[in-house]
Amino acid sequence: MATTNNRKRTTSTPPKVGANEMGKLPPQAPELEESVLGALMIEKDAYASIADLLRPESFYVDSNACIFEAIRALAAKDAPIDMLSVVEQLKAQGNLEKAGGVVRLSELTRRVASAAHLRYHAQIVAQKATARDLISVACKIEEKGYDETQDVDVLLHEAEGGIFEISQRAQKRDVTQIDPVIEEAFERMRKAAKNEGNISGVPSGITELDKITSGWQKSDLIIIAARPAMGKTAFVLSMAKNIAVNFKRPVAMFSLEMSNVQLVNRLIMNVCEIEGDKIKNGRLSQQEWNKMESKIRDLMGAPIYIDDTPGLSIFELQSKARKLVREKGVELIIIDYLQLMNANGASFGSREQEVSIISRRLKWIAKELDIPVIALSQLNRNVEKRDSSNSNVEGKKPQLSDLRESGAIEQDADMVCFIHRPEYYRIFNDDKTGKDLRGLGQIIVAKHRNGATDEVWMRFIGKYAKFQNESDDFDQSIYDNPADVQATSTTFQSRMNTLSEADGAKLDDDITPF
Repeated sequence: MATTNNRKRTTSTPPKVGANEMGKLPPQAPELEESVLGALMIEKDAYASIADLLRPESFYVDSNACIFEAIRALAAKDAPIDMLSVVEQLKAQGNLEKAGGVVRLSELTRRVASAAHLRYHAQIVAQKATARDLISVACKIEEKGYDETQDVDVLLHEAEGGIFEISQRAQKRDVTQIDPVIEEAFERMRKAAKNEGNISGVPSGITELDKITSGWQKSDLIIIAARPAMGKTAFVLSMAKNIAVNFKRPVAMFSLEMSNVQLVNRLIMNVCEIEGDKIKNGRLSQQEWNKMESKIRDLMGAPIYIDDTPGLSIFELQSKARKLVREKGVELIIIDYLQLMNANGASFGSREQEVSIISRRLKWIAKELDIPVIALSQLNRNVEKRDSSNSNVEGKKPQLSDLRESGAIEQDADMVCFIHRPEYYRIFNDDKTGKDLRGLGQIIVAKHRNGATDEVWMRFIGKYAKFQNESDDFDQSIYDNPADVQATSTTFQSRMNTLSEADGAKLDDDITPF
């Protein structure tokens, strides 16, 4: 009896082999793909309901991708979508045979009764496609990870960039009914009303500028541009000091040009009002030492975070920004400056295309983290070519067309501001108004997507690399001799500043600063 039982076990049907034991298959849902295509061809308005979810690459089966591509082409032409029109479109594209012919399209329409569950099925197809994309990126990274010639840091940024691309494609926001949005808008207005000066965003500390902007607003990309030696870095450092020291709000600064020690030295100049040369060589009088030791306490413990990584990529910036917002509560990010960034080492047809990618992703970062992002930018030499007569204050003012790679930057920015100091061009008086322009600088709001454009005068103290309100206390005697204006300004050499005129002209022609 026992022998008989053993024989039965020996001759019994072997267990079924699982999918994992046969090998892994990419995530896919061919039946749902066919269901989606069939529904699109039997319901004339169905495409509009899934247009935001699917693309031809979302389909695992090539023939299904061909059919969807034809459907999308018909929708783009506002043509009717049914089996016959899809057949004709496939013929025009030369893909009818690849799609399986007329018979297969007929079968797809017969299998589906209605488009009732179309969006649900489309979401599953989209999810499967996202999973495949993730696997593809992971496989590439794995392959390169075993290659010892690969730079690990570059590989890390590449991995992050690949996943970021997928997340941006997959991130879909549903349409929101207006009521909760109105409530949120009212809540922000109520908060702004409670704040002194009706400041709803992050205050700059420049009173007249804050009146125009109501503070730097959440999710805004702000471009601050100027010619070399106008004081771009001095302005944002003065602003960072105001935000962090005066208003106790965390701010982060990514410096691609200056080291963290250089930036801190300029902050010390700003706060302690001690000349830069004395700080560099340490030749301070006892009174100046006492002054510095007293005022430096204002900077100690200030929520200012500095990153001086050279050649920072946009993906690395995003990763660090996320961490700073999450762990440090940073409310504003400053980048000095945009043209020194790179798009993760990818190859582009031109520098203009690369800057387009960078500016677009800076806007994404601002929107994703819901904080203002300020990026400094250079201007081309068009400003220098315009009328420079002593009385022509307007002639030297920057314009939007003066931005390097202006097309992308101007389009993506919510706000574009220019820094302009007439005295740099030996313009000491405004003949129209009689205004003494010595020691003054302008912040020109040239583009303001959500508000007015205007101009604001500020006090610029070159020897301390400091901008402040025009109305603040100031020793005007520094500027009693116009001939000494240039001597009072402290200009720190920039990589852009060190270019020869010939090199600079070539850069402007090629739109390829680096």
